[in-house]
Amino acid sequence: MSEKTTIDHQWQPVIFDETDTTQRCALEELRRDTSLTFLDERETQRNGLRDLLPSPEQSLLDETDRWIYFPWRKTVVAVLGPRSFRHLRLDRNRNKITLDEQNDLGDLTIGIIGLSVGHAIAHTLALEGICGTLRLADFDEIELSNLNRIPASILDLGVNKAIVAARRIAEIDPYLRVEVVEEGLTENTVAEFFDGLDLLVEECDSLDVKVLAREEARSRRIPVLMETSDRGLLDVERFDLEPDRPVFHGVLGEIDFSSLRGLGTREKIPIVLDQLDAALLSARMAASMVEVGETIETWPQLGGDVQLGGATIAAAVRRLGTGAHLPSGRIRIDLDTHLDALATPAPTRRTEPAPPEPSAAVRPSFVDPDALVLHAAQRAPSGGNSQPWTIEIVGRTVRIGVDTSRTSTLDIAYRGSYVAVGAAAFNARVAATAQGRCDSAEITERGVDISLGDGQPGPITDRGLLDGVLGRCTNRELGTGEPLGTDVVADLVAAAAAEGGRLVLLSAREAVAEAAEILGEADRIRYLTPQLHREMFSELRWPGDRDPDQGIEVSSLGIDDADLSKLEIVKRPEVMALVDAWNVGAALGSDMRDRVLSSSALAVVVVPGSTAEHYIRGGYATENVWVTAHLHGVAVQPVSPAFIYARTPEEHRQLSVHHAETLQQLTSRFRTLFDLSESESVALVLRLSCAPKTGIYSRRLPVSAPGSG
Repeated sequence: MSEKTTIDHQWQPVIFDETDTTQRCALEELRRDTSLTFLDERETQRNGLRDLLPSPEQSLLDETDRWIYFPWRKTVVAVLGPRSFRHLRLDRNRNKITLDEQNDLGDLTIGIIGLSVGHAIAHTLALEGICGTLRLADFDEIELSNLNRIPASILDLGVNKAIVAARRIAEIDPYLRVEVVEEGLTENTVAEFFDGLDLLVEECDSLDVKVLAREEARSRRIPVLMETSDRGLLDVERFDLEPDRPVFHGVLGEIDFSSLRGLGTREKIPIVLDQLDAALLSARMAASMVEVGETIETWPQLGGDVQLGGATIAAAVRRLGTGAHLPSGRIRIDLDTHLDALATPAPTRRTEPAPPEPSAAVRPSFVDPDALVLHAAQRAPSGGNSQPWTIEIVGRTVRIGVDTSRTSTLDIAYRGSYVAVGAAAFNARVAATAQGRCDSAEITERGVDISLGDGQPGPITDRGLLDGVLGRCTNRELGTGEPLGTDVVADLVAAAAAEGGRLVLLSAREAVAEAAEILGEADRIRYLTPQLHREMFSELRWPGDRDPDQGIEVSSLGIDDADLSKLEIVKRPEVMALVDAWNVGAALGSDMRDRVLSSSALAVVVVPGSTAEHYIRGGYATENVWVTAHLHGVAVQPVSPAFIYARTPEEHRQLSVHHAETLQQLTSRFRTLFDLSESESVALVLRLSCAPKTGIYSRRLPVSAPGSG
């Protein structure tokens, strides 16, 4: 459209920038007009801008305000400058519309023909800020019978429909460019109307104009959208992709503009019925069509249906403007059909069964001494409670090895599995020793062999360490941050050393805070990497789930109902894919950060090398530390990061191709924080806390289960 040199005071707001001398003088002249009202809510707007997350860049905070004069309202309003106004006004669009998408959509020039249904569409596009320019064409004026579907008022009677829409849009966003063609679309205005359009929305009543518009759109390769209120019918014609596509999808056959001029309402009916597919009209609309010209003047439209059309077209515009899938075609978005399908929803809140009593879970009465050894071995911890071991008694030897079928992406080179095997071997050795029949425990290429000797098992006289093995569990409750006693620290360090490991304790609050950031970011990456995310949630066991004897029961996570509800959201892979694409998701690591920050200390069990034997010994050391902490009443939770068993760049890429570099940086920060040497390997990371005791114990596969002996 050609540029207007003067403002049309019927519908265009006048914008004043007080930093411009001429505009400031003009504004002062308006102030002297006592018939005008001045409104100033800038402080509220500025506070809203400052409170946004993340904080806006300084250029937005410093942008000069404007005064907007609405002549038809006889009102002048103070608002933020154009960039900061748009940033604040559209903030609640995120992340339904990302900032990049909002910017792309904000460049669209959209033409709308017909401002009855088109009013709702133009208003919705303006509300969402998914256009840069709106070009509105309608020759008709507001009548009282229009007010069942056009959100105008009796003060607008006799005013051009396009002008009424333009005014309403200006009062939402005075910076949005709106052009009005009061003559409507005709042969004389069609060429200029289409100049520069990215998209046409056609909502007029005249069949000849409908065809004229499509012929012009097709010649210029401009897509056309149309929403017909009855049963939410949406038409998409992608002339930009299919320049030879027949108008109206070809349902009317060969049809052209000239053949339709001058048709009356009654003559239009059969063509309209063909175009809409009479067999699919709603019963009420179909019955009404029979009465057009007899008991009703024209076909009916409801305000709610028109508003739905605005929402439908806006959804299509978002897809088209962002390059998402939007083919040519037709679909009905029929609310009545959906309402007919009302049904009682299934419960979303899962009822947790009462956890087993600790005594029943961990202190069974064993008549068979071998069964006690097997049970103790199976009480060992493992990543995700996967129990990646084989346990069997062959003659007088307990053999514990790696079950390679129970591995995961985090378990690089089965290093985590070796740690679990070492922990199981430690427990078996403790149970055998308590019976007075542990001759030796030897690490082999298969895992660990524990010789039970030839003697008969004696009575268990000292249950201290055995009770610790059988009673040990994960406690994920938040801690008080109370420091550990020096005697506790000394015992924990000695426990790791006794099994060939080294314990590094982090208790200084600044160091714990840095560790919390590292572990939180590693958790975020675990959520955002599809394979890691899938495996993480495959470990969780809800009430009624199959395979309850492996994995982690949700009831043991130590989270409240609000976080349980969030869990239902973050377990959805398509949600995490979007969060990853937006490069956000800081909240995904907040639970880990909060738990680490509540700890008394963070403990890392370290071994001096990276062979299978080293990791098995790391399992021994880890379990001894954990059992010792349990006997001291210290709560323990493993918080090992995703990168724990990755040692090379390639192994970090195995974990997450997209986030490999970040994982490597986190590994470096972690090792520096704990002052680990190049040759040392981490067996496990434990969160040590002063926290309420838990009575929930992870379940185990039965002793007779395949692979368990």
